[in-house]
Amino acid sequence: MNTDIFNGKWKQIRGQAKVWWSKLTDDDLQGVDGKLDKLIGLLQEKYGYTREQAEQEIEKRTK
Repeated sequence: MNTDIFNGKWKQIRGQAKVWWSKLTDDDLQGVDGKLDKLIGLLQEKYGYTREQAEQEIEKRTK
């Protein structure tokens, strides 16, 4: 996903992100602040995903 598109959709995505990825806290999501790389990093950290897996997970959920 394009980082500009992600940033623009972040407010919509954030509401669903907690449902999709329950290991992410409100503080985690607040820290993402619309930055795709930060969300990718969190998914890698909390779920043990590779970068590619995290990107695929985000892409799948935000289509």
